Amino acid sequence: MALFDLILPVFILVILILSKAIKIVNEYERVVIFRLGRLSGVKGPGLFFIIPVVDTVVKIDLRVITIDVPKQNVITRDNVTVDVDAVVYYKVVDPSSAVNEVENYKYATSNLSQTTLRDVIGQIELDELLSKREEVNRNIQEMLDESTDPWGIKVTGVTLKDVKIDDTMLRAIAKQAEAEREKRARIILSEGEYIAAEKMKQAAQLYQDMPAGLKLRELQTIAEVAREKNLIVISSSMEIGEVAAMSRAFADKKKV
Repeated sequence: MALFDLILPVFILVILILSKAIKIVNEYERVVIFRLGRLSGVKGPGLFFIIPVVDTVVKIDLRVITIDVPKQNVITRDNVTVDVDAVVYYKVVDPSSAVNEVENYKYATSNLSQTTLRDVIGQIELDELLSKREEVNRNIQEMLDESTDPWGIKVTGVTLKDVKIDDTMLRAIAKQAEAEREKRARIILSEGEYIAAEKMKQAAQLYQDMPAGLKLRELQTIAEVAREKNLIVISSSMEIGEVAAMSRAFADKKKV
């Protein structure tokens, strides 16, 4: 009985030590181990052992984390004030650096995302922001990724959610777009007139080189007008025989 009383506390102590020594982490998790304050290594996934009291652990999630960057009031390079918000996606690729190089990597990455968003948009004009979102997203991602690399963080994507402009600026943009469309319409019209003039110039040159062709074209035009309007049009350049032939042709048509 005395032996049992001695073994029981020892058994309970062993159970408690094992419960503290045995650790299990999921596939998407890693544990950074510090032994007496010094970095011992990174463990996981699965089952592993630590030394209770001597070892301390910090668990890190390796899954992609989403940051909803709140609206930022930014002045673009052309002095337009816009409200922009974004979504940033990142994940931890080096658990040891995420623990040792920065106090709170989530808080640091979130604040860095806000400042980087303002910096990038402040260097571009409004037209670029509205028309080149993919390029802006890529620039923000590259800057964030470069800044967070020492922390063991990989920024996998950045997406601008919304760009809000006040009503006064929206009206100005609409007027600018309308003026741009009118300018393009005038350019297209002038280009068409230029091409038509070039073709007429070429046709005139051909008729000058081939007078017979001009005569045939003139007769064809007269015939078309007479057929449509029931009129006989006489050109000053036509000879008497030609006028008589046209008269007979028109008279025969009316008989039919």
